[in-house]
Amino acid sequence: MSTTEPRLRDRVALMEEIERRQREIERLNAELAAWEATCEGTPKRLPSYTSISGNEIEPLYTPAHLSGSYVDKLGVPGGFPYTRGPYATMYRTRLWTMRQFAGFATAEETNARYKYLLANGQTGLSVAFDFPTLMGYDGDHPRSLGEVGVCGVAISSLADMETLFDEIPLDRVSVSMTINGPAIILFCFYVAAAERQGISPDQLRGTVQNDILKEYQAQHAWVFPPEPALRLILDMFEWCSENARRYNPISISGYHIREAGATAGQELAFTLANGFEYVRRGIERGLDVDAFAPRLSFFFDVHNDFFEEVAKFRAARRIWARRMRDEFGARNPQSWRLRTHAQTAGVTLTAQQPENNIVRVAYQALAAVLGGTQSLHTNSMDETLALPTEKAVKIALRTQQILAFESGVPNTIDPLAGSYYVESLTDRLEAEAEEMFERIEGQGGVVPGIENGWFQREIANSSSRQQAEIEAGLRTVVGVNRFTGGSDEIEIDTLQIDPEVEERQRAKMAKLRAERDAERVESTLASLRAAAAGGANTVPYILDCARAWCTLYEIRAAMEDVFGAYREPVFF
Repeated sequence: MSTTEPRLRDRVALMEEIERRQREIERLNAELAAWEATCEGTPKRLPSYTSISGNEIEPLYTPAHLSGSYVDKLGVPGGFPYTRGPYATMYRTRLWTMRQFAGFATAEETNARYKYLLANGQTGLSVAFDFPTLMGYDGDHPRSLGEVGVCGVAISSLADMETLFDEIPLDRVSVSMTINGPAIILFCFYVAAAERQGISPDQLRGTVQNDILKEYQAQHAWVFPPEPALRLILDMFEWCSENARRYNPISISGYHIREAGATAGQELAFTLANGFEYVRRGIERGLDVDAFAPRLSFFFDVHNDFFEEVAKFRAARRIWARRMRDEFGARNPQSWRLRTHAQTAGVTLTAQQPENNIVRVAYQALAAVLGGTQSLHTNSMDETLALPTEKAVKIALRTQQILAFESGVPNTIDPLAGSYYVESLTDRLEAEAEEMFERIEGQGGVVPGIENGWFQREIANSSSRQQAEIEAGLRTVVGVNRFTGGSDEIEIDTLQIDPEVEERQRAKMAKLRAERDAERVESTLASLRAAAAGGANTVPYILDCARAWCTLYEIRAAMEDVFGAYREPVFF
């Protein structure tokens, strides 16, 4: 038999399959046309059907809404392009890490809360810092007055960090720290605290947020101008790739972009664009992309639009994998794999009928898990009123545990794959992100887009549209603009911060300053200034300052002497 005969049969079979599919699409289109005719004139329940992001939702999704091959666009879990998940077996092997964002008052009180959470089944810790700490101020600084320990825990030195994790084994408990402007300083406090437990940096697991670009775009907790701030992030990439290879030196965060009012598409695009900027900077620094990219992690919001949120996670993995491989030349598949933490949307919590927030959080948590998150924080029902009580935190944690152990959802991987709606949403969000990447490039890139206010305006415009829809009653918020319940509102207990917290923190700071070696403090701070001015990696010098009991603001001020402070331009 001639070798050409099998090839000819293969081509004939292929042509027959193409014709069969074409006939199937034609039949489907005919059935859809007939179905649409039966729907004409039927009254709509709503004037229009759009997602929270403002995208129109079709009444029905079919194979006609999809394009491209299954293998190229979905693949298998743990395989390129990671649409179906970053790991091959996902939750069948290991559940997502259950974290609760926690921190209030002093390090002693937060340490007690951490032990409570771990005893109740939490599997990772997530540190919430107070506002002075977020901005790099000590608890006894004049600008900290009235804010110490109010919205998180006050950490002003290595002594506080050591107390925060007292009797918590940092080689076994993964710790996430939400800190950005002074992130490198808090990271060094953390490393030094671990050292005092006898734990080396290469044993540490967890993440420091350290995402300064989104601070300029959305949250505003910055310290230094963009270029020196980016340099400090690269210092951490370099140091961690050599000394703390299990630790994630950044969590590229869309959460705060979304909380500021961005759409799902904007959150996706702006977050990934920031990630690509960090990668470019790392490569320009001379770092091997495969030496630092595997330790880059992400942090996404989980909002109310259930299917859109699921699709967002899937699209993010696909875009990241393709760009890292094809644009940045990463060879290690771990560099292609986007891993993410998720948090339910704080901006969706309502002060009215706060118990409704338990239901909102449960559905958002389900979307995060169906989207394939690696770590999850569920908000407490009372967080829109105050820092959460132990009761509210326990309900939020139990929400995750019921989802993990009772719902059956983790038993199969990416169960919504193949849904015409979910796949169409995934494609649409991917296309929307690609279009936004082009617009960002039209601004000259991420940093110029920040400097000219483009990102800030885009987010503000989206936020205004969403708020206007709620105020006009075009979008329902249960308990706020509909189903308000009249006089049967339920009051719940809230956490009260002891007003003496600030005085206790000031007393601790005074004791620290009196007992430390003043000459060593000045020597290490001088060495840090010289390193900052000379271009050396700053991490070893900040670590030396931490070990010498220099305070947060002293270290910040030493670098500010060299780098200056950021002042946001006024935009109109």
